[in-house]
Amino acid sequence: MWPLVWTAMRTYAPYITFPVTFVVGAVGYHLEWFVRGTPKPREDKSILELREERKLQEQMGMDSTQVLSLKDRLEFAPKAALNRNRPEKS
Repeated sequence: MWPLVWTAMRTYAPYITFPVTFVVGAVGYHLEWFVRGTPKPREDKSILELREERKLQEQMGMDSTQVLSLKDRLEFAPKAALNRNRPEKS
């Protein structure tokens, strides 16, 4: 009897599982829609545009002629592995 039941389940599995998964998916979709609420309207500007505007505002207050020299920047860079790539300052 059991082999007959397992054969029937294996044969008709797609006909049973598809409607069940369809109902579970539809219920989950509507439940998520209910929990989240209505979608918020999108902003007019993209994230990249907002970032560019913020960067420009930051640069407006800075003096662009006062920059560190390259020699000064080397002091703030991390040491090379085993100090092979950069000679020591004397």
